[in-house]
Amino acid sequence: MRMQKQGFTLIELLIVVVIIGILASIAIPKFSRVREKAFVAAARADLRNLANLEDVYYNDNYTYTTSTAALGLDNSEGVTITIGEATNTGWSATATHMGVPTETCAIYHGGAAQVAPATVPGTVQCTM
Repeated sequence: MRMQKQGFTLIELLIVVVIIGILASIAIPKFSRVREKAFVAAARADLRNLANLEDVYYNDNYTYTTSTAALGLDNSEGVTITIGEATNTGWSATATHMGVPTETCAIYHGGAAQVAPATVPGTVQCTM
C-alpha cells in the first residue's frame, strides 16, 4: 500500500488567493464610501447642534455669536466649524471633516448671507 501525501496543490492555493483578491477589491471601496458618509454625518450633526446653541444664545443675549466657546459647542473629533457671520439678525457657518476635506457642509439662518452649498435657510446642506 502506497502512502499519499496530503495537502493542497499550488493551483488550488493560487485560485483561493485570486478569489480573496477579487472579494477585497469589491469590499474596500465600499468600506471607504461608508466611512466618508459617516464623516459627513458627523459634520451635519455638529452644524445642527450649532443651530440649537445659537438659538439658546440669542434668547439670552438678543444677538448671535461667532464664538464656539461662548456657545459651549463641543465638536466631533475631526470636525472643524467656522462661523462666518453673526449679527443680531442671523448667522452662517460651515463645517468640514478632516477625513473628507473636499466635502463641505453649510447652514445659514435669518438675515445672514447664503453660504454655499446651503440654499435653504436653517437647513444643513452638504456637497456630498
